[in-house]
This record gives sequence, C-alpha cells and structure tokens, in this order.
Amino acid sequence: MGNSWACFTPKGITFTKKPSKRLPNSSSTKRTRKEDEKLEFDDALIHQQALTAAFLLHQHQQNGSLPLNLNRSTSVVYQSTAAPKNLPKSSSSRQRSRTDHSLIQPLQLVNKDLNVDGLETIHFVLVHGGGFGAWCWYKTITLLEESGYRVDAVDLAGSGIHTFDTNSITSLAQYVKPLTEILEKLRDGEKVILVGHDFGGACISYVMELFPSKISKAIFIAAAMLSSGQSFLDMFSQQTGSNDLMQQAQKFLYTNGKDQPPTAIGLDKELVKDFLFNQSPAKDVALSLVSMRPIPFGPVIEKLSLSDAHYGSIRRFYIGTPEDCAIPVALQENIINTNPPEKVFWLKGSDHAPFFSRPQSLNKILVEISQIPPKQA
Repeated sequence: MGNSWACFTPKGITFTKKPSKRLPNSSSTKRTRKEDEKLEFDDALIHQQALTAAFLLHQHQQNGSLPLNLNRSTSVVYQSTAAPKNLPKSSSSRQRSRTDHSLIQPLQLVNKDLNVDGLETIHFVLVHGGGFGAWCWYKTITLLEESGYRVDAVDLAGSGIHTFDTNSITSLAQYVKPLTEILEKLRDGEKVILVGHDFGGACISYVMELFPSKISKAIFIAAAMLSSGQSFLDMFSQQTGSNDLMQQAQKFLYTNGKDQPPTAIGLDKELVKDFLFNQSPAKDVALSLVSMRPIPFGPVIEKLSLSDAHYGSIRRFYIGTPEDCAIPVALQENIINTNPPEKVFWLKGSDHAPFFSRPQSLNKILVEISQIPPKQA
C-alpha cells in the first residue's frame, strides 16, 4: 500500500513516535477521573459500533440485504427534523476535513430523482485494496443500492471473511479468483462497472484483460492503474523518497522460513491509523483495525500482461484522494500521467479511504460515471 512497496525488503528502520504537542495550560494535561471514565466509555462505544458494522456486513454477504437504517454517513444522522440534542464529542484527536455537509438528513442521502433505466449497466462490482475486505464498502453499498443499483462487494482470496490462508496465495490468479467467479457467472451480454481501490486497481486490471466484453467501465480509486509489464511493486517504486512510517508499519511474514521470500505483508494497525485514515470517522477506523488482514506477497510482485485489444478497450476513470498520506498526490498524478484514463475526478478532503471519509461524495462520482453514455462506434 502506497510507496512502502518501493522499499519492501524487511530491513528495519528505527521509528520513534513523536510525543504529541500540548500547551502547558491545556485541559488535556489535567483530566479529571470523570473525564477519563468518559473517554474509556467513548472508546468502548466506538469499538462496539465497529463490531456491529462488521457483523451487519457479514449478514449482507450471506443474505444479500442491508438494514435501511444503517448509518453510512461520515456525519451525525438525525432521525427527525427536530432540533438535535447536544451529542458527546468523539474521543478521537484526528482532524477532520469538512467538505461534506456536517449534518445531513436521511432523505438527503437518497437520489430520489435518479433514473437508472436505460443505462448500459446498473451493476457495480467493488474490489477492495490490500489488507481490506468487502466490509470496507458498507456505506457505498447502501448508497448505491438506495439509488437503484445492484452491487457486489467481493472478498478476494484470504481477505475479509474469505477462509483461504493468505500465506498460501502465490499469484494474482489465486488472489482474484472470487472476482473472476463473479464475472464468469454473468449472462451473455451482461456487463458490470468494476471499481478497484488501492491494490484492487491491479486486481481489476488483471480481470479486464480476461473479460473485456463483460466490463462496461473500470474505476480506479487511489489505486494502481498499471501498464503492461508492471507489477504493483513496480508502480510504487517509481516514487522518489520514502515514507518511514509506512515502512515501519510493514510486518513481513515468512511461513516458509526466513531463508525464503516473504509469504505475506502484515500492517501494524496502530501505525496505519494516521496514514490510511487521517480524515476518517473514529468508528470506521475501529472497524478497520479489527477487520484488516495480511496482504499476500506473490500478487504484489507479479507483473501483468495487458493488451490494447482487451484491457485497452475498456473505458477507465480515476478518482484521486488529495489528503491521502498512503499514496500522495504526486504519486497519483504520476500514475495518471503514465497511463491516462478517460477522465479524472478529485475527491476534496478525502484520505486513502474515501468510502469512510467521503462516502456521499464518492457515491455521487460513481453515479455520475455510471450515467456517462456508451461511446458511439
């Protein structure tokens, strides 16, 4: 994930976490016992909300439905138009960007006037990034389905609730098998819109080469948009400089012994908070910390073979994330310039996880792309 792949050798670099700066007279230096108990309660509540969200997502994967009252907003959602009561502040100290409206009524989240009839396809397939799973799309799933779209969020092999051992995955073919199975089951003439985040960009590139006639559009969200002959590792090794925090967050796993190449890459979940989720709500950060799994190493270094006739025939769109600390804007621009898509969108205020930090803005762009008519032959 991000430019950490440029320095994938597991040589340690000493990392010292800098102490937070506090003013001498800051109230945070002298907390009462009551305030400490409240912070502990807030943390427990956030953790419980995250576990509940994960459970609901697992239910959705099993029975194909999400409860309509699932809170998918980055903000507080009130159930009535009455004046809201004062709510306790979050215990998170992370600064939030405020480009999405701070208070959004439930009815505003539904595109009531949206007409999906006559579109080339209303079927989205969402592909998560490295370490994530289908669970990360729970807000996007809800928003798209309420707008009339059909949505599949896939757990790639060894990800999410998929039971395969991550350390046993040695190729992209193995890793993306759950995705290829979805495309193989499509009826003749049926198409989907593929959406890939982060390492998911390499995954959708791989299947674009295999199933060009079944893919209407491909959308890359802060993702690897590869050229032929490149691997995910190659893409990020182009960036100059290094990110010490990202390198320190990597934990290489050696199931076959230290004298063999790594089998997977784990992430230090305490260190990833501030470079993956620096604009995301605390409850979504908590959900991620209890749900993320290691990334198989083999697919990361596999070079793709992409042709103009197959991969190149599919319309590509890129969604950039300006507040991204994992894949900085300079690297995203390099990805775009190296392999230009049809159109680029920038999600103002988004960190590396726009499905958490800017779900409604992300949904708006996904809907807009779906409504772009087919090119005339």
